[in-house]
Amino acid sequence: MQVTQSAAGTELTYERRGDGQPLILLHGGMAPREYWSAVVPHFDDFGVVLPQRPGFGTCLDDPETTSAAEVLDRETTDVQTLVDAVDGDPILFGHSFGALTALETATDAAVEAVLVYEPAILPDGFREQADLADRMEKLIADGRRREAVKRYVETVLHPDGIDDLDAWLAAWPVWPDCVDLAEEVVRMNRAVERYELPARLDVDAPVLVMSGTDGPDFLRKSARDVHEALPHSRFVEFDGVSHSGPGEAPARISAEVTAFRDG
Repeated sequence: MQVTQSAAGTELTYERRGDGQPLILLHGGMAPREYWSAVVPHFDDFGVVLPQRPGFGTCLDDPETTSAAEVLDRETTDVQTLVDAVDGDPILFGHSFGALTALETATDAAVEAVLVYEPAILPDGFREQADLADRMEKLIADGRRREAVKRYVETVLHPDGIDDLDAWLAAWPVWPDCVDLAEEVVRMNRAVERYELPARLDVDAPVLVMSGTDGPDFLRKSARDVHEALPHSRFVEFDGVSHSGPGEAPARISAEVTAFRDG
């Protein structure tokens, strides 16, 4: 495990696997960096960088007073620090909230390319009615942390319903960690609910925007909106794949990434 420090004094820990071009993997809001375990073996020609986002399995200096407005700024500052810490211009690969962070970081950071899977961006009509953060916060205040995070899973991962959600959660290896991070997920959701996609994303690097046909409709629309807001991007949709694409279909995702890089 390696350690670096951001300009704000935040200590960042990350694991580096391999000696190839740096590929920084940015996990989303419902899992620690172990989320990438399924896809990492498919990237053995890269120097994979696996950071642990502060607050997600580590500690924030003052988690109770970290506002929603500060969350995204903190995340992009941390990723910029990682970009500066590795040799050469890396590739950023973000999933969900990590994808939003990758895009925002790439507006200033020197990166070779950006790979995003269903960025956590809400279409205008959906965003104006979004209240997931409020609903989760109320459940946490009532001592129902598990139910609060379950609402997130129902809204984002399984918006069309699932036969036995409790059984699915019980079999999900990262579920206990997700419950422990309930407050951080609320802060992340507030940041997402307040984020407005600009008409143009000023990212000079080429971007691969990915989505799955079984993902939430609002995130599938946002993925296309992101593609249209970028000056240099390619859009790919995977048939039969959900919002958990990188973990669910790692071979298909990595093959598309390789083709994008080599093309």
